[in-house]
Amino acid sequence: MKEFLKRKNIDISWKSYGIKAMGAMAQGLFASLLIGTIIKTLGEQAGKAVANIQWNHDFWINCVKPFFNILVDIGVFAQSVAGPAMAVSIAVALQAPPLVVFSAAAVGYAANAEGGAGGPLAVLLIAIIAVEVGKAVSKETKIDILVTPFVTVTLGGIMALGWAPYIGWVATKIGEFTKWATIQQPFIMGIIVSVVIGIALTLPISSAAICAAFGLTGLAGGAAVAGCCAQMVGFAILSYKENKVGGLVSQGIGTSMLQMGNIAKKPVIWLPPIIASAITGPIATCLFKMEMNGPAISSGMGTCGFVGQIGVITGWNSSAGWFDWLGLILISFVLPAILCFVLGKIFRKAGIIKDGDLKLEN
Repeated sequence: MKEFLKRKNIDISWKSYGIKAMGAMAQGLFASLLIGTIIKTLGEQAGKAVANIQWNHDFWINCVKPFFNILVDIGVFAQSVAGPAMAVSIAVALQAPPLVVFSAAAVGYAANAEGGAGGPLAVLLIAIIAVEVGKAVSKETKIDILVTPFVTVTLGGIMALGWAPYIGWVATKIGEFTKWATIQQPFIMGIIVSVVIGIALTLPISSAAICAAFGLTGLAGGAAVAGCCAQMVGFAILSYKENKVGGLVSQGIGTSMLQMGNIAKKPVIWLPPIIASAITGPIATCLFKMEMNGPAISSGMGTCGFVGQIGVITGWNSSAGWFDWLGLILISFVLPAILCFVLGKIFRKAGIIKDGDLKLEN
């Protein structure tokens, strides 16, 4: 069996499924649901903004308005293929043969559709099994072009129909409980959600996929955004001495995961961003009542491409004022920067963090 699994490139491990597959799923979700939401929101909000301009009626009807409507349509198209995009991304990450990769699209669509609000988690679990079984049968017969897609799609479809609703139900209930608990105990849950999701963002797993799987939006989503920003902006400022502007950009609007190698060598360097997330989380939930209004995946993106901030802004209406903007800016950028700057000074002065501890590899 070991030889067979090795020959089929099937690695049953946490690294393959918890890191590679989950990370790929988040990328697939980003390239479909998330980017679709951004494009759709851009079309809707920009369309509303320019509608107040005094346009020539014919020019508005024939040129300007259709352009923003097209953006909305494109966004909807992208959102609609979230299931296939996630499953195909997982198949690629697991190094599946082409026929399995292509077949995964149908599996992802079925799992996401049947999983409801917990669709991303259903896609993750079902796609992994269907893809690995597809890899196992791939090129084992002379009619591979029939057997491989038949096995992959049929198995995935059966699991989607039989399992996805229950997987989705569990994921939804976990998400609902987290959101309910955050409303009931915003201070305590603000700390827990912010710290846990922030840590997940820096670990080689996907905080975005976790948030998407459990549907973390609302107040809990706001806490998740706070935790992710604390890690990204925090490490960017904390390591500025070693990494300068390049590190500031790559970590601040890229990913704090770049520090994992240094964290593995010296875990104590992780404390300042974690402490910062424990502070900004409850500030977000209790003081500013910051909520994630966009798709749940945005809650786990932090300042990456400013997706977290766009998600928060998405649901704002005319009632949103300066206090909402102040909260978003403070939680996302200012407080993590100040806290980690101060904590970094303290840790360096105490000799806990030394020069070079946060240096990124070129």
